[in-house]
Amino acid sequence: MRNLTLRLGFCLIVFALSLYSYLNMQNEVTQAKIRLPALEKEIRLIQEENRRLAYELEQFESPANLIELAHRPEYAHLKHPLIKEILTVPEAFASN
Repeated sequence: MRNLTLRLGFCLIVFALSLYSYLNMQNEVTQAKIRLPALEKEIRLIQEENRRLAYELEQFESPANLIELAHRPEYAHLKHPLIKEILTVPEAFASN
């Protein structure tokens, strides 16, 4: 009888630990599902900000804007380089 009680107790302990583990995992999954919409919203906001900054950068680097900047007094000391001063790097070296 004592042997049967020990086996039954052991089985109940294993069952209880399994049930606890399962419920704990379900709680973690539920918490992840709760956080997911907020993270998706944050990702969308970051992507929108990236698009805005890419547009702003494109506008800043446009030839018309660069020419306008070149005519400003703070850039008057700059000059165009001579052809012999321009270095070109082959594409094979540039990608490394």
